[in-house]
Amino acid sequence: MDQQPPSDAPAATPAPIPAPTRTVAFMRRIMDPLFLRVGITASLEILSRSTGAPNRVVIAPVPLDDRLYLLSTYGVTGWVANLRVAGGGKMRHKGRTRDFSAIEVDGEERDRVIAAFHARAPRPLRQDFDRFPNPADHPAFRVEPFT
Repeated sequence: MDQQPPSDAPAATPAPIPAPTRTVAFMRRIMDPLFLRVGITASLEILSRSTGAPNRVVIAPVPLDDRLYLLSTYGVTGWVANLRVAGGGKMRHKGRTRDFSAIEVDGEERDRVIAAFHARAPRPLRQDFDRFPNPADHPAFRVEPFT
């Protein structure tokens, strides 16, 4: 016989997104400005889905097959939710700011992006990434040609 939980039982809430490890947090604070200058990382500006205000995030685009991809290492984060709604934004990469559109990818294409990320990411970033072992926990977006 199935038992129903009492109606006063608290609703299950999704697990919070873990904070980056201390090594990754240090790398971001110290190395992000340098990585932005040399083009390893990019600064994304995406409009907020709730306020419409621009939000900025630094991310390392993943080059694959002469295209750039954006990969979330921490699951569905704020920038992912905003990009899903906005469909694009502005990217500052290698000293140039351009508008871009993004298409979310899954399946084999996402798996190839994850493999490319693992091949070039330093160990601390891979360890943070691996805290979410399911590939479906890592939304990936193909950056369409700059407009």
